[in-house]
Amino acid sequence: MFLRHQLIHLILAATAISFPEAHLGPVVDLGYAQYQGTVSAANISHFLGIQYAAAPLGDLRFCAPQPPANVPGVQQATTQPKQCFQAWWGTSPTNPLETRAAVASSEDCLFLNVYSSGDAPGTTVGNLPVLVYIHGGGYVAGKASAYNGEDIIKQSNRGLVVVIIQYRLGVFGFLSGAEVKNKGALNAGLLDQDFALRWVNKHIAKFGGDPSKVTIWGESAGAGSVLQHVVANDGKTEPQLFRGAMTSSIFLPSQYEYNHRIPELLFREVVAQTSCTTATDSMVCLRATDANTLQAANKKISKGGFWGTFLFLPVVDGSFIRQRATLSLLQGKVNGVRTYFVNQSTEATANATQYALDLFPGFGAVHASEVGSIYASLGTELFQENAIQGESIFICPTYLLLRAFTGAAFKAEFAIQPALHADDLPYYWPSLATPSYQNRDFINAFTQTFTSFAISQDPNMKINPATITPRWEKWDLGHTEMLFNETAGVPVVKPVMTSNALLERCRFWDSVGHKTAQ
Repeated sequence: MFLRHQLIHLILAATAISFPEAHLGPVVDLGYAQYQGTVSAANISHFLGIQYAAAPLGDLRFCAPQPPANVPGVQQATTQPKQCFQAWWGTSPTNPLETRAAVASSEDCLFLNVYSSGDAPGTTVGNLPVLVYIHGGGYVAGKASAYNGEDIIKQSNRGLVVVIIQYRLGVFGFLSGAEVKNKGALNAGLLDQDFALRWVNKHIAKFGGDPSKVTIWGESAGAGSVLQHVVANDGKTEPQLFRGAMTSSIFLPSQYEYNHRIPELLFREVVAQTSCTTATDSMVCLRATDANTLQAANKKISKGGFWGTFLFLPVVDGSFIRQRATLSLLQGKVNGVRTYFVNQSTEATANATQYALDLFPGFGAVHASEVGSIYASLGTELFQENAIQGESIFICPTYLLLRAFTGAAFKAEFAIQPALHADDLPYYWPSLATPSYQNRDFINAFTQTFTSFAISQDPNMKINPATITPRWEKWDLGHTEMLFNETAGVPVVKPVMTSNALLERCRFWDSVGHKTAQ
């Protein structure tokens, strides 16, 4: 399934970013530590590797994040932070549940990077809108060092402060089960993200940012994370940590109750592979297990999942995430006031009915047969399988979010061929990879919709009035979305109507959320 391959390739093959022309910049005092960053040749400050939470080691493993310790002296925020331990996606042809990295991996990885205009850090009152980026990678991979916040600041005409965060991944961030609930913290990776957003709320003014003007943004699992924060705490997160949310290809796989048979099976497998089966207290044993041993289990179990899927994922924990995301969206229990969404136009997207059973173990024969019937007219069997995964997990959740933000949401579709999952990343992160379609008018139009929304919460408030994007209506007014494409080398940026056939298929997926655990 090369939708998945494209996702991981783009995220993990990136090299760490270096800034050879940088010079030391101002010192920012966070109370618990002082950090000195660098200023690039473009007069943009880079604060790399700021520790926003204590190292989750020893007794803090599998626990909620804690404040970092006080550190004397000035810390040099000049090198990329170590990435969290990485895993991979499933490669098994059947479902057993019915990178290269340029920076070192570590369990001590709760860091973030801040980028701002060179003269902004050190000011006492922040005034620039803030963009917080949450990386993707299926909740098992990804790192802050893959992304250069200077890209976004330049696209915004120096109108933003950019924060890129890391969070615990795989078994370290998303181990679930009743024992974790009783003796640790479920969704530790999401709690890391929440902790980082609270760090932004408290400290970003010192970097020239306005904590009341925060927009959160992510791609794939990062977009899925944005969704989790939109529905967190039944939509009543205090204080308000962001005013706007942007998602690029939402990733919404099955999100089980924490004590469902599948999370419990995964917990038992982790216990078995770390020689903790005979321990009096499994959690005590797991916390005492060497990190490299736990990482070996992390990779082996993740690789054993059904092809193209991920195993260590957010769950419904009853506190931070209180119910399935689809229910919260249908009920309008959401944080934030405005949204901007973009998904890739895949090659829409073997036996479709069996594939539906493998992808969603909670499905019975009746629902799986219904899936087969719905997708039977969409081409070859392989094409249908791609469509089932692409629409159920990535595309249809976008439309559910749009309905939850009626009157306040904009929708875009990136369709530059081959239009695979994550193909849009190089357009707004050119330091990550070179965009395949080298047309400056198109690139400006596409990327500046994100920065315009982050600044003003409206993509029609253009950074550059000359950009070719026409008037953009909110999605609920006639189901209008903006198409970003090209024909014979000429950019095509125009409003189009959402496919009624697609919306009908999405209504099916909405109706079976109790079976897919979405």
